Amino acid sequence: MTAFDLTIIGLGYVGMPLAKEATAAGLRVAGLDVDPRKVDALNTGRSYIDDLTDADLDRMLSSGFTATLDASVLSRSRAIVICVPTPLDEDHRPDLSAVEGAARTVARYLQAGTLVVLESTTWPGTTDELVRPILEQSGLTAGKDFHLAFSPERIDPGNPKFGLRNTPKVVGGYTPACKERAASFYAQFVERVVPVSGTREAEMAKLLENTYRHVNIALVNEMAIFCDELGVNLWEAIEAASTKPFGFQKFLPGPGVGGHCIPVDPSYLSYTVRKLGYPFRFVELAQEINERMPSYVVARVQRLLNRARKPVNGSRVLLLGVTYKPDIADERETPAIPVAEALLELGAELSFCDPYVKEWSVEGRAIPRGEDLAEAVAAADVVVLLQQHSIFDLDVVEERASLVLDTRGVLATSERVERL
Repeated sequence: MTAFDLTIIGLGYVGMPLAKEATAAGLRVAGLDVDPRKVDALNTGRSYIDDLTDADLDRMLSSGFTATLDASVLSRSRAIVICVPTPLDEDHRPDLSAVEGAARTVARYLQAGTLVVLESTTWPGTTDELVRPILEQSGLTAGKDFHLAFSPERIDPGNPKFGLRNTPKVVGGYTPACKERAASFYAQFVERVVPVSGTREAEMAKLLENTYRHVNIALVNEMAIFCDELGVNLWEAIEAASTKPFGFQKFLPGPGVGGHCIPVDPSYLSYTVRKLGYPFRFVELAQEINERMPSYVVARVQRLLNRARKPVNGSRVLLLGVTYKPDIADERETPAIPVAEALLELGAELSFCDPYVKEWSVEGRAIPRGEDLAEAVAAADVVVLLQQHSIFDLDVVEERASLVLDTRGVLATSERVERL
């Protein structure tokens, strides 16, 4: 039977870019997932990932890539990388059920000499305290019979400049030998590998990266709220501050934070700190501020309509861009959802326009889609620009909209156009 250099568990936004680069480097790669629709799509050359075209997938398939539901492929793999989701549960606590399930599956088929790497974002200690004991139920010992490491994913969907190959790869091993084996593995298709002393340091690096962004986004979001009341143009102030060539990094306010990382990852760090008996106040405050932004956006919409002597109830509200970041189809944790929920609760007649989203529903209710940007904008009582897709003709929005709330700071302000 076919042997594989690598099997990737979890064929989503993290797993598939990894499969693409490893295959391009000449590795024989298998992808394992529990979703038959994903497996069927991949094996028939249909990509569902923004950064992976059908042409990319065709090249991968012709180079030997295969997707499967059969976990026995793990027993024929020199390296196994776990790229499964790590969301939050209903109580806002880390949900590692997918990681545990993947580890149990690996344990059933684990062979001596195999490298196992966890890439799923998680709290420091997960690789050693949770994954390792499950894997060792195979009868093999980490660091002796098989190699174990953690390497945080750094995938940024839609980024035209940085992909997996040219983004430095942090690697921490359970033992020095594990670290060396993992570093050598990734060096086959990543330009720069950054070894750290252990798995906990690698796990913490990922949480630090996203907590840094989370806190700084919360800072400018809170400033946007009080600068509006003070009559200060925060967007201009940010641009002025960003001319400083040292000591400042530009962050921009917005309608909330989306994607898998920023709304989720800092909570893993906060959870870890709370186990020590005290709160991580920076993270929890940032979470509170960023989660407030959708309701603040709705309050600003109400204010705009009120000035035009219109109630939200019965007003036609058009949401422009409902994905969590520009120029991709990814809707994970998009702030457009809580904005839409609040507007519907107030009785707004809601519609949306997004070239990357063909159908959109909120609380089980299908939201009408504007096919023509100019017509949709002209028909609305107020337009809320939530995401600045480059395909949007912003001149049309400025010229044809009755009222606009620009949450991204890309439109020229006027009597009809307000920035967040």
